[in-house]
Amino acid sequence: MQKKAFALRLDPAVHAAIERLAAAELRSANAQIEMLLREALAKRGVDVPKSKPPRRGRPAKED
Repeated sequence: MQKKAFALRLDPAVHAAIERLAAAELRSANAQIEMLLREALAKRGVDVPKSKPPRRGRPAKED
């Protein structure tokens, strides 16, 4: 599944805090924002299933 890309305007202080937290948890800022959004949705009772990761490697050979 392809991820949805969109522009997000953040207060510079919020962005800096996200970058610090992401660095401390060895994530990208984008992955940190997605994790924080998922946590906030779960806290409100909204279940968002995780998408399947893309398949990697060579395709299976056809017989």
